[in-house]
Amino acid sequence: MASFQSIRTTSEGFYKEKGSKFLAFAFPVRTEDDIKHRLDDLRKQYYDARHHCYAYILGNKSDKYRANDDGEPNHSAGDPILGQIRSKDLTNTLVVVARYFGGTKLSVSGLITAYKTAAKEALDAAEVIETTIKDEVLIDFAYEQTSDVMRLAKEFGLEIEGQTFQETCSLRGFIEVGTGDSLKEKLALAGVSCVRIIKAT
Repeated sequence: MASFQSIRTTSEGFYKEKGSKFLAFAFPVRTEDDIKHRLDDLRKQYYDARHHCYAYILGNKSDKYRANDDGEPNHSAGDPILGQIRSKDLTNTLVVVARYFGGTKLSVSGLITAYKTAAKEALDAAEVIETTIKDEVLIDFAYEQTSDVMRLAKEFGLEIEGQTFQETCSLRGFIEVGTGDSLKEKLALAGVSCVRIIKAT
């Protein structure tokens, strides 16, 4: 069964060079929305940092990625961070490095070393896990159908990522490849017809 490697929980790293401090944070993420929330939270928490440089890789095939230098010289921050994620063969992983400027400018090679080392420290501290590739499931249902939906979600081992309970409810999760159609059929028997299965690629 196809699988990929990611990290289990948030981890941190630290590097200091000529007074500048580099605080690194590694996060497990699944979507670009997850990444945006993580970045927003860090920028609020470390609002006084000079730079928040980051890189991420997403997708079962590690085919979505980005590196951001956030004002540092081109390719001196984001790319070294991305390189560390790749070196550990990880996906669904975001690494952010917040820099506090220490008063002494670093050379481009010095910046590359600093961001690379801080990112490595954070990833070395992370627990790497192997995850089976799964299909995404989106379900819309009426509030009174909640118990049937949750019962079937549990029966099929649906990993719930998000849910809303209002007059019209929704649920988003991940399910083992090949079992989504069976879940869809059982939900239809329970009167829930608005179900989308997004196949893993």
